Amino acid sequence: MTGTDDVLLVHGGTPLEGEIRVRGAKNLVPKAMVAALLGSGPSRLRNVPDIRDVRVVRGLLQLHGVTVRPGDEPGELILDPSHVESANVADIDAHAGSSRIPILFCGPLLHRLGHAFIPGLGGCDIGGRPIDFHFEVLRQFGATIEKRADGQYLEAPQRLRGTKIRLPYPSVGSTEQVLLTAVLAEGVTELSNAAVEPEIEDLICVLQKMGAIISMDTDRTIRITGVDRLDGYTHRAIPDRLEAASWASAALATEGNIYVRGAQQRSMMTFLNTYRRVGGAFRIDDEGIRFWHPGGALNAIALETDVHPGFQTDWQQPLVVALTQATGLSIVHETVYESRLGFTSALNQMGAHIQLYRECLGGSDCRFGQRNFLHSAVVSGPTRLQGADLVIPDLRGGFSYLIAALAAQGTSRVHGIDLINRGYENFMDKLEKLGAKVELPGGSLV
Repeated sequence: MTGTDDVLLVHGGTPLEGEIRVRGAKNLVPKAMVAALLGSGPSRLRNVPDIRDVRVVRGLLQLHGVTVRPGDEPGELILDPSHVESANVADIDAHAGSSRIPILFCGPLLHRLGHAFIPGLGGCDIGGRPIDFHFEVLRQFGATIEKRADGQYLEAPQRLRGTKIRLPYPSVGSTEQVLLTAVLAEGVTELSNAAVEPEIEDLICVLQKMGAIISMDTDRTIRITGVDRLDGYTHRAIPDRLEAASWASAALATEGNIYVRGAQQRSMMTFLNTYRRVGGAFRIDDEGIRFWHPGGALNAIALETDVHPGFQTDWQQPLVVALTQATGLSIVHETVYESRLGFTSALNQMGAHIQLYRECLGGSDCRFGQRNFLHSAVVSGPTRLQGADLVIPDLRGGFSYLIAALAAQGTSRVHGIDLINRGYENFMDKLEKLGAKVELPGGSLV
């Protein structure tokens, strides 16, 4: 979408009601696609959502000679890496500029080709996501890295070797980098303070199906014994728990009732507990979870984000919109991304009362507490939201603006909605199914 097609008019005040489906997790599927590079034969990935990050990785894989085609069932991809080759630098840059996932191509390409090129990286502007640590990890495996004007050029003069790594913070991206590199490295790799999100576990399942030897200890330590060869895999991606929670928050904020087909309890238990504390209702069955506002006042709460199994940072922004409708003072302490609360300024323009603080207002200090970041919020409610002009800042913040516009009285103009396509499959169609009153400029109803 470009121009006026990247703007959505939202006529708020109507509860969202109906059924939608979530497919494979955005934070797993593109990484599982990259893992296919490591195989000696084709892989089959099911439950793939039609989102921009998937299209970016598909394009990058094809540039490197991987054949990617649809399978027999909807949402199925077959990835054949039999003829992996080097790609043109300009082509890589054109495909990768809007995504950070290309950094994860490094290990697989070093194993397959002996070299890799990584251009400048994009992604959501929600705080520091330094890539230097990725390169430092690759150096520990034995890669050499040369900084060039157009990006980073990596070589593996010899077979990469297992190593001992301790993450300063349990970063998902760094954990993925180690996994995708260590599985074919010589010897044993020990990764301490690793991320253990469900999407990480699912990626480990993918790699184990390919022939990898990986163990996870209860103390966040992952051990990988390198093997000489990996095969292809057949795998159905876990559902997107982050998208499911976004729709749950939308049901709460709009006083609606949404059945999220595909949502699973196990990966959402922390969110479900918090949802219930706020006053939201849900019912779980074998096919999904129904979320609704049961009527009456919502409860203010104290909330602290954390890495899994804590309350996920991607759940925070959509839920904050619902907290503007809760009675009393809610306290939100963001400990994962230092700039993630910046989206609240637009909510205040709509009538919310949210004040940001540099201090840690949660139960514990965090790494941002002494660094002058506005990373805690006090939300005073309930407040009546009014329609406004909104410019989407990032993926989850963008969906949160959409929720706020749907909950508000009057009409909002939401700019930059194409960013939501990065992680929410067919969200315009889903809005229509739920009875949202939205339209593109010019009067065409969605």
